[in-house]
Amino acid sequence: MDRSFKRYSTTATVRRLLPSADGPGRVLRGVDRLERWSGADALIGAVRAAVRAAPLGSARDALHGRWLGHPVHPLMVQVPIGTWLSAAVLDALPGHRKGAQVLIGVGLAAAGPAAVAGWTDWADLPKEQQRVGLVHAAGNITAVALYTASYLARHRGRVWRGKALGLAGLTAVAVGGALGGHLAYRQAAGANHAEEVPHLVEPGWHAVGDVADLPVGRAVRRHIGEVAVMVVRETGGAVHVLADRCSHMAGPLSEGEILDGCVRCPWHGSVFRLADGWNVRGPATAPQPAFDTRIVDGRLEARLRLSAGADRGRHAA
Repeated sequence: MDRSFKRYSTTATVRRLLPSADGPGRVLRGVDRLERWSGADALIGAVRAAVRAAPLGSARDALHGRWLGHPVHPLMVQVPIGTWLSAAVLDALPGHRKGAQVLIGVGLAAAGPAAVAGWTDWADLPKEQQRVGLVHAAGNITAVALYTASYLARHRGRVWRGKALGLAGLTAVAVGGALGGHLAYRQAAGANHAEEVPHLVEPGWHAVGDVADLPVGRAVRRHIGEVAVMVVRETGGAVHVLADRCSHMAGPLSEGEILDGCVRCPWHGSVFRLADGWNVRGPATAPQPAFDTRIVDGRLEARLRLSAGADRGRHAA
């Protein structure tokens, strides 16, 4: 009877903490409340301004991962997480004191560049994601401090103290990593927000509207089936069509600035080439879905271009 009650009590506790058929659980509800908590917004604004004011130049796009085609921060954090986890394994085995210390040092050296990439991405996120991201960063900063103390303790011969600090650091990394996963998979930070377009647009040509109704030199929003598209008619008669929702964070490109054959997202400043949707400048790491266009009896028709960035068949009469 007592064992059965204990099992029930343990199960009930877990169900209260974690998502289940009964609801989201305390942990997820807590993170959801964190998204709505405005108490740190002043700090967030100051940190965001400092990060965006950093003179990174072209390195900013590299830190976003535009060269890779997706954010580079998740790739970079594998080194400190992997080395610190490996150090914990060595700590559990006899005779590996030096190896564990070396691994902790490698993780500390790799944590700096990973953090710079993370802060660069964070500065271009919506407020709700920045709130979670700030706590995610606080957990990682705590981990770095604990591992630094662990490294110094080991260096001074205080092995057991170093192991205890390392275990505490790994716990902080786990908490920060869980929040990072929430950012990536529940809040879709760093995801391609235009990826769904090829799955929603039917093959073939689609009517968009009368060319005469399109203003010259200014973006407007139209629809192809369920998909909102941005349409730009140039002075010479050429017409460009891109998916309207920015691949970075779904900003409305039809409200953006048209300049030098490109459109600039009004939300976070990503720049896409009108001719083929290529992401000329970040923070977007994925190109914008583009459409081939043609004019039939004064009406604009568009067809989804299968390969992003391929400037082919732009205009057909």
